[in-house]
Amino acid sequence: MVSDGEIITEAIRLVDEGVSVTLPVNGRSMLPFIIGGKESVILQKPVSLQEGDVVLAWVDGCRHVVHRIIRIEGDSVTLMGDGNLAGTEHCALADVKAKVTHVVNADGIAHEIDNGWRRRAARIWFRLRPLRRYLLAIYKRL
Repeated sequence: MVSDGEIITEAIRLVDEGVSVTLPVNGRSMLPFIIGGKESVILQKPVSLQEGDVVLAWVDGCRHVVHRIIRIEGDSVTLMGDGNLAGTEHCALADVKAKVTHVVNADGIAHEIDNGWRRRAARIWFRLRPLRRYLLAIYKRL
C-alpha cells in the first residue's frame, strides 16, 4: 500500500516537471471552499504567489497542507485553512510546492479557484473569522 506521504512526494515531483496533478484532499480545514473526502485539487508549479492563493506547502517543518496564503513577508509565508478558526502555519517561500488552480467536485467537474467571485468570497470569509465557528456549524448541518 502506498502512503499519503509517498503520493504527495510523487505529486510534487511531477509538478516540478511541469505536469498538472490532480490530488484528492481530506479533512475539513478548507471548508467551505474545498470539501475534503469529496473533492480534489489540481496542482501546478507555482510561477508567482500572492496573498489569497491556495497552495500545497511543507509547513512548520513537519507536514504538507493545502491552505490559503494569508501573508507573505519577504521569504516568510503564513497560511491558514479556510475552515480553521484561528490556527496558522508558517513556511518559507521555497516550501510552497504547488499552487491549486482548480477544485474538482464529486461529479468530476473542475472549477477555477482563482476567479473573481471566489477570490472575493475568500476575502469576505477571512474577515468573518470571529463568526466562522457558527457559520461552519450551520454549513456542516446542511
